[in-house]
Amino acid sequence: MVKINDNFTKLPGGYLFPEISRRVKAFMAENPPKPIIRLGIGDVTQPLCPAVIEALHKATDEMAVKETFRGYSDDSCGYDFLRNAIADHDYKSRGVSISAEEICVSDGAKSDCGNIGDIFSVNNVVAVCDPVYPVYVDTNVMAGRAGTLGPDGRWSDLVYLPCTEANGFFPELPNKTPDIIYICSPNNPTGAAATKEQLKVWVDYANEHQSVILYDSAYEAYVTDPSIPRSIYEIPGAETCAIEFRSFSKTAGFTGTRCGYTVIPSALVRGGVMLRSLWTRRQNTKYNGTPYIVQRAAEAVYSPEGQRQTKETIAYYLNNAKVIREGFQKAGITCYGGVNAPYIWAKTPDNMPSWDFFDLLLKKACVVTTPGAGFGPSGEGFIRVTAFGDAEATKEAVARIVDVL
Repeated sequence: MVKINDNFTKLPGGYLFPEISRRVKAFMAENPPKPIIRLGIGDVTQPLCPAVIEALHKATDEMAVKETFRGYSDDSCGYDFLRNAIADHDYKSRGVSISAEEICVSDGAKSDCGNIGDIFSVNNVVAVCDPVYPVYVDTNVMAGRAGTLGPDGRWSDLVYLPCTEANGFFPELPNKTPDIIYICSPNNPTGAAATKEQLKVWVDYANEHQSVILYDSAYEAYVTDPSIPRSIYEIPGAETCAIEFRSFSKTAGFTGTRCGYTVIPSALVRGGVMLRSLWTRRQNTKYNGTPYIVQRAAEAVYSPEGQRQTKETIAYYLNNAKVIREGFQKAGITCYGGVNAPYIWAKTPDNMPSWDFFDLLLKKACVVTTPGAGFGPSGEGFIRVTAFGDAEATKEAVARIVDVL
C-alpha cells in the first residue's frame, strides 16, 4: 500500500492566506452587498506597464511564426537575454559582481524559497525569523526538518529568531547554531529594512560556522534610503555564504504573470560542492523553464521605458504606504514599516489578539488585513496592512479603520 509523506499532516489547518479568503467569503455571504476593501493579501492592483505589455505582445506574435517559434529552452535557468539584463542592471550597475551564469530564472521567489530545500539534507538545523513569511516554515515542515508543533506555536526543531519592537524587528544571533538561516529584507511582514551593519553580523556568522543564508530580497525595489542595501551581495563575504531570491511580482506587477530568479554565486561551496551546480541540476530535472514570452516581458522591465514606468508604479504604492502609516499614527495606532517597504506592521489596540482585531476590522470597517499571529508567535498583537491597493480605496480603508477605533 502506498505510504504518504506524513510531514504534510503535521501542518495545522490551511495556509494563512486561503484562511483569510475563507473568512472574507463567509462574511460577504452573510452581509451582501457590503463594500469590502482588501489590504490583506499582498497582491498588486496596478496593471503591467506599457513596456511590458508591448514585449508580451511581440513575443506572442513570435510564437505564431515558424522561424521565431520557441519550444523548450536549452537551459531551464533562463534565456541569456534576461539573465544578462539582470546581471547588468540589478548587480553590476550597483558595483556587485554577479554573472549571468550565477542567475537562475524561475516562476517566482515563493517557489524558489520553498524548493531550495531540495538541495539540502533533511538533517540541517533551520533558523527562521519570527514573525516570518509562512512559506519558509511550512516547506521545512513538509521536508521533515521542523519536528513537532508545540502548544506555543513553535516547531521543536526550528531555531526561532524573534524580531520585536525591542530589537527593531531584526534578529539577534542565536544560542544554537543553525545550518540554514532565512532572512527577508525589506521584511515581510514587519516592513523593516536591514542595514549593512546588521547584515554584516550575519554574513560573518554564516561564514564562520559554514552556514548558508537564504536571503529573500523580493521587495528590494521599495528601498528609498540609499544607505540600505538592496542585495546581500553588497556585504563583503556574502558571496561565500548567501543565496538571494528576487521577484518581478511586486517590482513590476508579475503576480499573475509569474517570474523571479535566484542567485547562487560560484564561490558558495559547502561539503566540497558548488551549491549552484546542485540548484541547476534540480531545476533542469524538475522544471522546464519560465515561458519565453514571460522572460521577454521581464527583460522589458530593464528597458529605459520599463524602468521609468515601473518606478512610477512603485512610487504609487509607496504613497499608499505613507497614507496608511500617517493615518494610523494620527489615530494613535503604533505602526512600523511603510518607508522602505510596502507593508505596515500595526500594533493592535489594548493587546487585542490579532485574529480578533482582523475580525473586528472585517466586520465593522469591511477592511481586510492580515493577522500577525499568522506569521508566527512573535506576530501576535500586530496586523499587517499592504500598500498594494488602489489609492482611493486605501484612503477610504484608513478612514474606516480610524472611525472604528
